[in-house]
Amino acid sequence: MKNKKLWIFGGIILLIVILNHIFDWSSYISTAENLEFMKRIVQNNLPLAILLYMVLTVVGCVVLALPGVTFAILAGLLFGPVIGTICCSLATTIGAVLAFIAGRFFLKDSIGPVVAKNCILKKWLFDDTGCNELFVLMITRLVPVFPFNLQNFAYGITDIRFSTYAIGSLIFMLPGTAMYTVGTAGLADKENRLLYIGIAVALAVVVTIIGIILKKRYLKDDLEENKE
Repeated sequence: MKNKKLWIFGGIILLIVILNHIFDWSSYISTAENLEFMKRIVQNNLPLAILLYMVLTVVGCVVLALPGVTFAILAGLLFGPVIGTICCSLATTIGAVLAFIAGRFFLKDSIGPVVAKNCILKKWLFDDTGCNELFVLMITRLVPVFPFNLQNFAYGITDIRFSTYAIGSLIFMLPGTAMYTVGTAGLADKENRLLYIGIAVALAVVVTIIGIILKKRYLKDDLEENKE
């Protein structure tokens, strides 16, 4: 049964890749024509525009595996720094949760036991006490070690609780989301450009410093401990 789920998951991924190659769904979000279309909807019907953006972001994150930064930039251009950050944060979190559920259903039984054989991964991702869950989630969301979409599916393989993953992802992804959204809004807004870009730079500095400290202090030390 567990291998059957793995084969089904692989078949779904292959089908999506083929269909995306044929219909070029990924390019839909990035075309100038569609961006202008979305801007017109924002002006005429903001709730509808938010709904469309949320749906596109969730589908893009889960089905098309597009980078999360794509949707942060789009949110900044369409909705500005505040509404854009809120919409992008909620949408990418929903996408991350759905990918997590898919990973837990299709991959956990077959790949989980294999991954748990690695002593480092077992210590941090399969900890019986659950003490490391939030810490590991914080590191992987703040430090760009693995691609965003790969993380979402990969966490489904681990023993992390659903609530911990969902809430932790929302909180720890927020600084990076705000950085890109506010920065993009600054490029599009001449009046507040310096303010928004300044906020984005400040967020980038904070995220970078936290990421470097966490990576050097914990990830490197743990790798050296394993070698010994």
